[in-house]
Amino acid sequence: MRNSHEVDYKIFGNDIQVLEIELDPNETVIAEAGAMVYMEEGIDFQTKMGDGSNPSQSILGKLASMGSRMLTGESLFMTHFTHRGYGKSRVAFSAPYPGTILPIDLGQVVGNTLIVQKDAFLAAALGTKVAMHFNQKLGAGLFGGEGFILQKLSGDGLAFIHAGGTIVEKQLQNQTLRVDTGCVVAFEPGIDFSVQRAGGLKSMIFGGEGIFLATLRGTGRVWLQSMPVKKLIEALMPRGENAKKEGGFMSSFLE
Repeated sequence: MRNSHEVDYKIFGNDIQVLEIELDPNETVIAEAGAMVYMEEGIDFQTKMGDGSNPSQSILGKLASMGSRMLTGESLFMTHFTHRGYGKSRVAFSAPYPGTILPIDLGQVVGNTLIVQKDAFLAAALGTKVAMHFNQKLGAGLFGGEGFILQKLSGDGLAFIHAGGTIVEKQLQNQTLRVDTGCVVAFEPGIDFSVQRAGGLKSMIFGGEGIFLATLRGTGRVWLQSMPVKKLIEALMPRGENAKKEGGFMSSFLE
């Protein structure tokens, strides 16, 4: 028996995907505020403080949860979608930027816990706990930019996370993987996450890969994204790295 609600789902599209959750009567899915695209007849939605994983949680506990969500930059509230009718009904969600939606069965994850980037969570079956996770490595906070304040998803049901571009899953067996700091989407608790200097001084200044790299070490699964939202924004900026590529020589000359 699962503690979380057992929901079914479909994912539509390629680059800009839509997640459709199918609910039986009285089943609930939680989602980030504003993620809903459409919902069928019989679906009731309520905005609440917290994820609903602990119905008996006190007001102080809910306020603490709200504070942690403020630190991660997320909305103070989450939306709960419940099927109040008969038969089956569906509600759909989309991510805030192009990329890939990844379903994760937390019951199949080591420790029933997944550590994800603070903006990766999209939706989950009711019963999933969404909490703040501090990276204990000081360097991640000082230099990593992305990786000091994370989110922890706990439970035994389905959770859905979003990543920019393409998702790559890596299985580490007491191994080390060095990654661009923004490309880490999620990892299992057996993975140690830290941020280290990227090679020598020459490589740091002229290498183009950033001054610091994320280091993932241990045994467990790691999920990476090819286009974090920060890189996407930089690429689309008028003065970004790609600004001169379309105009070629004349673009540079006119500047």
